[in-house]
Amino acid sequence: MRALVRRQDPTVARLKSTHEAHERTVEEVLGAFDSLGVEAVPIGSRTRDVTSKRYALVVTIGGDGTLLRASHKVSDVPVLGINSAPLSSVGFFCGVKNGGALAAIERALDGRLESSQLARMEVTIDGRVVSSRVLNDALFCHQSPAATSRYIIESGGVVEEQKSSGFWVGPAAGSTAAQRSAGGRILPLESETLQLVVREPYTPKGERYRLLRVLAKGEEQIVVRSKMRDAAIFLDGPDVVVHPQFGDVISFRRSREPLVLLGIKSVRSHRR
Repeated sequence: MRALVRRQDPTVARLKSTHEAHERTVEEVLGAFDSLGVEAVPIGSRTRDVTSKRYALVVTIGGDGTLLRASHKVSDVPVLGINSAPLSSVGFFCGVKNGGALAAIERALDGRLESSQLARMEVTIDGRVVSSRVLNDALFCHQSPAATSRYIIESGGVVEEQKSSGFWVGPAAGSTAAQRSAGGRILPLESETLQLVVREPYTPKGERYRLLRVLAKGEEQIVVRSKMRDAAIFLDGPDVVVHPQFGDVISFRRSREPLVLLGIKSVRSHRR
């Protein structure tokens, strides 16, 4: 990587400036904490559950990926995302950009910063909860992107066996990202509806699948039975992965743990 930077390779053209912008934003946020007399505790790999019994606010510095990773540790504490490099980083969930940390944190702590309560998704395998904090989406597929994903899907009384490249499923907050790219609908940000969208359905005999796009409202759930030995479910990105076995039953439903994001409006731009 350093060699690429030294010879100014185009693949890392923005890397140095992005890193420097991020470092400046970290210093900005730390300075804001000092100015406000705030005690800050970093969220690390050993952090298990961030609750309102101990914390008043979670602040993430980075982009959407940083916020999504942190959100899996957050229970009922409001989250303020600060986009540290808005020229190169996607910050759909971030309520403020670099340069505005002090004012935003102060308003957040005083309860004066606008907020949105977003539904999250619960994922279970054979009745065991593997996550109840999926904010953006889950990708169900074969571990190899070159292999066919095989599964049986059940929703709204319809049971259908499918072959495809897998499917995206997630709450409304993720409907402007991969769900949309795969042909799904854009849902209102604070909707409690889940959406499943199949990727590249494989129908060599010309058959038509009925469950290519599925909406699960309220307490409805989507049930999937894996027909793969090497299946994977990626939760909010590539870092959190679970591996259901052949015959396992996976359920997707609205979680009872919504997430409150600060600084964002319930009506958002569709750009990411």
